Amino acid sequence: MEFGIYSFGDIHQDPRSGARVSVEQNLADTIERITLADASGLDYFGLGEHHRPDYSISAPATVLAAAATVTSRIKLGSAVTVLSTEDPVRVFQQFATIDLLSHGRAEVVAGRGSFIESFPIFGASLGDYDELYAEKLDLLLALNENEVVTWRGRFRPALDNQRILPRPSESGDHPGTLDIWIATGGNPESSARAGALGVPISYAIIGGYPERFAPLFDLYRRSAAAAGHDAASLRTAVAAPGFIGSDSREAKDAFFEYWVDSMARISAERGFPTPTRETYEDMTGPRGAIFAGGPQEVADKIVYVHGHLGMDRVGLQMDWSGVPQPLMLESIGLYANEVAPRVRKALAAK
Repeated sequence: MEFGIYSFGDIHQDPRSGARVSVEQNLADTIERITLADASGLDYFGLGEHHRPDYSISAPATVLAAAATVTSRIKLGSAVTVLSTEDPVRVFQQFATIDLLSHGRAEVVAGRGSFIESFPIFGASLGDYDELYAEKLDLLLALNENEVVTWRGRFRPALDNQRILPRPSESGDHPGTLDIWIATGGNPESSARAGALGVPISYAIIGGYPERFAPLFDLYRRSAAAAGHDAASLRTAVAAPGFIGSDSREAKDAFFEYWVDSMARISAERGFPTPTRETYEDMTGPRGAIFAGGPQEVADKIVYVHGHLGMDRVGLQMDWSGVPQPLMLESIGLYANEVAPRVRKALAAK
């Protein structure tokens, strides 16, 4: 199993101190986190895209390119690329460049995104929500398969025998191509699409019980097999909230303030019920979607979820509402040095 971290560059006002980290400082902190994750042996670091004042990263490819030059082994990807409002040609060129800088370590995780602020910024219509994503994903995959592309669609000028450069690195696990994943929050159509296309899939599970996603994992694998792909070889990932501390109770108490601050804000925007401490305690329990606590507790939960879903990667978002850098660095270290070895040992024993 692979172990990763993802971040959106949260710069919310700290619910404890009232301080707010600047965009400039948060970007520096992000590079430090990626560098530590790389040195500690973690497998993946993903950066999401937002266009809001409470997040520092609107151009993840730029930050990932910087990270590529100060790391040596960790995979670097988006979490996610909001493909509906991007130009697939530029996405391909940017991530092919990151792939070259990193010697084959770049990934694109393509999705619709959890917010919609990019649509008016880039002149896209929400009425075309599904069609935009499907068409642009089709073009991105075509660019990945062919250096010279002829393509036509509704939302972008046609390509007539166009050569798209640069091409990805010949190093790494996917020589000459990008590693492209589909991201979903639980939409069955996304599972079926990813399976039919034969591309890896990442499920964002930020609430409820992860085991309830088992039918979607099954749909993905059945769709892959029906399309003639080797379903057993296709990779799956779970992306969820998580935070590790040396003491389980202290870790949960510390993370709660940051998690609930973000969730209360998002719930208010979307008209959802405000989360409670009881909700949080349930979600940090053995079956819940928040991987917070001490190393053994978090390791046990990963093993439990793996028993239901069989995922190949788990990615934790630790920096909700701007968890301070010292706590972040400690959590990353414990994740790499305490949690990951215990999970690997437990899975090997099975």
